[in-house]
Order: sequence, then C-alpha cells, then structure tokens
Amino acid sequence: MKRKAALLPVLALALVLAMLAAGCSFGGNEKSEQRAQNVAQKVPDVSEDVPNDEPVAQVAAQVSPSVVQVNVRAVQTTPFGTQEGEGLGSGVIYRSDGYIITNNHVVAPPGSSPAEEVNIAFADGSTERAEVVGRDPSTEIAVVRVDRDGLPATRFSEGSDLLVGQLAVAIGSPSGFRSTVTSGVISGLNREVPAEYTGGRQDRALVDLIQTDAAISPGSSGGALVDRDGEIVGINVAYLPPQQTGAESIGFAIPSDTAISIADQLIESGQVSSPFLGIRNQDLTPEIAEQFGLSVQKGVIVIQVDPGTPADDAGLRREDVITALDSTKIEGSGDLLGALRDYRPGDTATLTVLRGGSGAEETVEVKLGERSQSQQ
Repeated sequence: MKRKAALLPVLALALVLAMLAAGCSFGGNEKSEQRAQNVAQKVPDVSEDVPNDEPVAQVAAQVSPSVVQVNVRAVQTTPFGTQEGEGLGSGVIYRSDGYIITNNHVVAPPGSSPAEEVNIAFADGSTERAEVVGRDPSTEIAVVRVDRDGLPATRFSEGSDLLVGQLAVAIGSPSGFRSTVTSGVISGLNREVPAEYTGGRQDRALVDLIQTDAAISPGSSGGALVDRDGEIVGINVAYLPPQQTGAESIGFAIPSDTAISIADQLIESGQVSSPFLGIRNQDLTPEIAEQFGLSVQKGVIVIQVDPGTPADDAGLRREDVITALDSTKIEGSGDLLGALRDYRPGDTATLTVLRGGSGAEETVEVKLGERSQSQQ
C-alpha cells in the first residue's frame, strides 16, 4: 500500500545527472515556421507605472507573467517502501501555444520515477494540467506543455555576450512562493558544478553554466535568469547550500542558447541528438603543463581516445592538448562541451591541438558522430 510523504523541494545539487563525455547537446540554426510564429520575438513592454530608475522592478514587471510554478506528483522508492510525494519547481513560458521550459530534475526528481502528474500554476492564479514533452538529463532541460494558447511567452536571448558584473534578476517559486524576484549580478561564466556536489551517480560535472549571486533556493529550479533588457539569459538549475559548502550566494543557470536548442529538439522529436567526439579528457593545469614541459597552461588534455570513434578516425592522440574548436578558444572541458553545442552530428569541426610529444601546434579535422546512451 502506498503511503503519502512530502518530497522535499528538489535541491538542485542533488541531481541525478547523465554523464557528459566530450560530446553534448546542440541545436540547429534553422527555426521551423511554427516556432517562429509562437516564440516571443521581443520582450514585453514595461508598464508606465514602473519608474525608469528601478531596473529590477522593470524586469520583474516584464517577465514575471511568463514564469510559472511547476507542481509534480511522483512515486518514490524508499527503504520504507513505495511512497507517493509531491514536489515543486519553476518554469518559463517558451511558446505562446503552451510549451514551457523547466529542469529535468523538476519533472523527474532524483530517487523517484518521472512525475505521474504535472500541474502548472500561472502568475494570474490559474492552473492547468501539463504533459511532459521530453527531457534531457545531460543538460537538465525539460519541456512540458499545457493545452492553452495565447500564453505570455517571453524572449530568450540567443547570444552569448554576457558580461561578468552585469545585472541579473532571478524569478521563480522558491519554497512555493510564486513570482519571487531576487537580484544580483552575473558572477562568472563557463562554470561547472563538481560531481561531488551534484549528488549524481556519474563522475562528470554539469558544465558551461552561468554563475550568479541572485538568490536561488529550493523551488527556484527551472525559473528564469533575466538581464536588464528583460531577456531570458538562463534557466536556473543549482546552488551551493551554505550549510554544506560554506559558500554564500553561489547559484547557477543553464545558458539560454543551450536551453532553447534542447527545447526545440524535444518539441520536435521528444529526444535530443548530440554530437560526439569519443575522448576522455581532463582540464590542463599549470602543474600538468610544467610536468610535461608544455608551452600552454590552459586547454583540454586528451587522456584516452576511444577506438572507432570520430576522434580516433581523425587521428587525435593521447596527450594531445585541445586549445581551440574552430574559432572558439578552449581553456577547459566546459569550453569544449559548450562549443560543441553549436554543431550537429555529421558536421566537421577543426580542432587546434598541441601535440604532447613534439610540442608542435597542429589542426585536426573531425567529423562529429552522434552520441548514444552508452557513450554518455
């Protein structure tokens, strides 16, 4: 017999994440006609009642109607048996025809089966039953859909020109307090949450994240991170709990260009197709560079090339140091994974590598493969 127990609002640092292994999710550049019709093309206008010298209030007025609370009911297996529980998170209206972006762990809480029931609470007080369209554990993006048109979709930024120190506004439902607004700045870019803090079973971190000091709490997951212009620049996903880490005001968001590329694929097919290199790698540190006498101190060092993979076919070697992917500078694994999101399986990419033996810089062309579940 099932017993009801409250599922704690999901701590974003207790995620069960799929491992990312030098291959990651991406999105094409072409937009379907339907997407172009339903995705917000501009940010909402600001009410004249909001003073011009209150940028956070202006952003809140523009975007809050587009941020929802995601309520889920799921079945959890515990040492005490099977239990039903409830959890909550946040989401952002992506398309006016009912599509909403949230986090994977909101609709598939760690330790539970995917949500049996999802309900969306809108900023105007109305609620709608939702269905899960698709989810991608690797990037922590999920899409749900309600049977309603004319939703207040807001604009997602498709650029990557964020500046450390610029205004950042977080909107979500921490602990069930709907339309909660906090503010701060963009604290860092291309961050990763170490595996020991994610609570996942895999040995890879969640990478290529935006760091912010705008307060993010349990229930904020899936909510909006917004810039001064009222554009969504990220989907909130994690924070470092002060009681566990001693850190204060360190939160993370998935970049908006990643979120929309994954969302478009999930809407189109219910799954994500990801480019794949076929290497095991680690960040190059100054200590490793000194040990091997390398002329660079940042990059990604190849520690294994899997046989029969695109990297193997292209001639990548163990101890190669990857320093660029086409025109994108690579200083760590997060840079490599983030850069790969702009490619499709089958695309050809040019890697700039420093050969471990000779120390000579070379370029290597790789035809990217498609990552299977076994290659995550």
